[in-house]
Amino acid sequence: MIQATLHQLRVFETVARHGSFTRAAEELSITQPTVSTQIKHLTRTIGLPLFEQIGKQLYLTQVGEELLNTCQTIFGQLANFEMMVADLQGSKRGKLRLGVVTTAKYFVPRLLGSFCRQHPDIDVSLQVSNHQKLVQRMLQNQDDLYILSHPPEDIDLAVTPFLDNPLVVVASRDHPLANQPQIPLKRLRGEAFIMREQGSGTRRAVQQVFDRHKLTVNVRLEFSSNEAIKQSVMGGLGISVLSLHCLRLDYQQGDLTILNVKEFPIPCRWYIVYPSGKQLSVLAEGFLKHLLLESQRLPLQQAS
Repeated sequence: MIQATLHQLRVFETVARHGSFTRAAEELSITQPTVSTQIKHLTRTIGLPLFEQIGKQLYLTQVGEELLNTCQTIFGQLANFEMMVADLQGSKRGKLRLGVVTTAKYFVPRLLGSFCRQHPDIDVSLQVSNHQKLVQRMLQNQDDLYILSHPPEDIDLAVTPFLDNPLVVVASRDHPLANQPQIPLKRLRGEAFIMREQGSGTRRAVQQVFDRHKLTVNVRLEFSSNEAIKQSVMGGLGISVLSLHCLRLDYQQGDLTILNVKEFPIPCRWYIVYPSGKQLSVLAEGFLKHLLLESQRLPLQQAS
């Protein structure tokens, strides 16, 4: 391994991450034959195959998996060293990798924007995905920090709550239940629901409330997009349960109304998490502190 170059390891890590020689070449701005040559040299140095191809799919061998873990450790430590030097020089530099669930996109950019204004020399990668895909990114250690509302309990994580995330029942402004006080939960049994997809944190929290009260509702539509759900509710296709964070503008403009349903809002929170034992970079630690401070200043339209 002492004969392996950092360039060869970088090429290997990129191929392993994408599962593709072509996409690795695009990211590294080199030709695909160059990628193939570097992987061949590295394979010859190690003496065992790093990849196996089954059909059109590229898979890591056991040795490849171990080498990928080693590469991620090496590059992570090098990146952190560069960030530490920049920090000692009085500036923050480097790359911050964040993974967030879809609903968090309504407030994370504001928090991230203020952080970037303070540290204009940093690069940021913001990956927005649903809960299940975010968990996969955690397992593969693809990001520095993750923001979500329901941290998985079967992964050893460092978990820090930082912001309330109330879930409310929303309807179109002309819905028959609009402006009615103290609507019993069982009254929702006959309503058409527009829900987030199975596996989302919001869907899980809502289902727990319904199960606790032995309530079965009519799910007419499922979407992975909060925007699609809001448009469907405005169009009168049904009611839904959404985070108050993604309703502020529509609620203020009167396009949606929040129903006064018993057992709601569901009191949830936002959490910032990372794998236990992970050594955070200087940049990630700085953003974590920034998040805890600035999140307290975020405006949140309260349900009436």
